[in-house]
Amino acid sequence: MEQEARRTGRDESKEERADRMWVELIQEVRVAQTGVQILFGFLLTVVFTPKYDKLAHTDQVIYIVTVLLGACATGALIGPVSLHRLVAGRQVKPQAVRLASRLTFVGLVLLLATMTASLLLILRVATHNGYVPWLVVAVVAWYLLCWYALPLWSRRRHMSR
Repeated sequence: MEQEARRTGRDESKEERADRMWVELIQEVRVAQTGVQILFGFLLTVVFTPKYDKLAHTDQVIYIVTVLLGACATGALIGPVSLHRLVAGRQVKPQAVRLASRLTFVGLVLLLATMTASLLLILRVATHNGYVPWLVVAVVAWYLLCWYALPLWSRRRHMSR
């Protein structure tokens, strides 16, 4: 117990740590879920607009891939809720937290892919210019910086102390 308290920086049991981590994870998932659900809902309506039939075949393929990515992201980000419901009271919270954390990470990667494909589609339809891929790459680089590079840098910087 003393070793675990030193490792986590808190005086908490394994179960208390799992409870705390679960609450933190669910708060994080709420933010991502909201974003992916709004984006996915918007994507679902596009096919019913008159402009959809006028899209080039390539843009229709990008749209279909984007919808599938959004559906997968939604599933992964809602997964922790279902997981919690199905294992609640079974004394497996530490394992459930680890699995839910992995699902959330996969959901964020899928959300990144969904947003990338959405941006590509929208900019292709809106501009038809050759600089679209460069704009998409720049935005994806920004996402990668904000979502992964800075958190990993911070973790490495503060964990080494």
